[in-house]
Amino acid sequence: MDIIISNSSGKPIYEQITMQIKNYILSGELTPGDALPSMRLLAKELRISVITTKRAYEDLERDGFITTVVGKGSFISETNTDLVKEQQYRITEEHLQKAVDSAKTSGITMQELKDMLEVIYREE
Repeated sequence: MDIIISNSSGKPIYEQITMQIKNYILSGELTPGDALPSMRLLAKELRISVITTKRAYEDLERDGFITTVVGKGSFISETNTDLVKEQQYRITEEHLQKAVDSAKTSGITMQELKDMLEVIYREE
């Protein structure tokens, strides 16, 4: 598992870690029962604070992606991937609705909006 931190992302480091681990889980690269690196090891590898990795792991546990066992470590949970994907669809729809509302207010056509979305999607 490779986690890449970007200082120019605009997103907090803990959020970047959280999203990348979620993506590994949703893509099947991490499966239920797989162990995550310890918070200290991940912090050392990424050259960041243990507090940052702790925040990311806490968020992942709160959202049901991982389970932490004291003295043993953190492991990928048995998650309902359909439920997780539905949650991601809902969040994406909310963002797209805001973009559509802004485009309509600004006089941007549907085709222009589609072109923008395509450019942005391919940049990532």
